[in-house]
Amino acid sequence: MTVRALETLYSVEEAAKKLGGVSKYTIYAWLSRGMLERTKVGGRTMIRESSLLDLLEQGANRNSGRETRTRNLRSKGAREKTRQLKARG
Repeated sequence: MTVRALETLYSVEEAAKKLGGVSKYTIYAWLSRGMLERTKVGGRTMIRESSLLDLLEQGANRNSGRETRTRNLRSKGAREKTRQLKARG
C-alpha cells in the first residue's frame, strides 16, 4: 500500500485571498474559463494548491506587452470619457 500526502485544498474565498485578494466572482469566472481547476468535495467547490500555482505560473509567462497595451487602451478610454464630460459642461 502506497501512502500519499493530501494536496492542500482551498475554498473559493481562501483561494481569492491567496491570489492577492481578488474577488470570489473572479475565481468563479476563472473556473468557468478553465483557468483554474475545480475539485468538488461533497457540495463544496474547492481549488487545489497546484491549480493556483499553475495559474500564477501562466500569468508570469504572459507577454507583458499585451498587458501594457490593455492598460493604454483603458487610459485612452478614460481620457475620452473625461473629454466628453468636459464638453457637456
